[in-house]
Amino acid sequence: MNKNIIQVTDSTFEQEVLKSELPVLVDFWAPWCGPCLMVAPVLEEIAAAHQGQLKVVKVNVDENPRLSATYQIMSIPTLILFRNGQPVDSVIGALPKNKLVNFLAKHLYSD
Repeated sequence: MNKNIIQVTDSTFEQEVLKSELPVLVDFWAPWCGPCLMVAPVLEEIAAAHQGQLKVVKVNVDENPRLSATYQIMSIPTLILFRNGQPVDSVIGALPKNKLVNFLAKHLYSD
């Protein structure tokens, strides 16, 4: 796991995501999911490039079923962007880096 990405669980989600002062990109994933593994290096690059502006965290759906149910995760990878403790947008699937950057830009730089 990259040092810029935090693994969160049912018990740490509130502190790491909902109470975060930074926007948080949450990656709902599983280790057996091929597309999840494909998007992981892109998320590592994004986390490194946006240090101090964005927190990137991962939630293993197999180990954290309560979160998966709460946010109605039906397909993985699902990426949900949180601001001020609220989900503001989401994307599903292993998007290329440019599409993920554009997805984030409309929320991070639109204020």
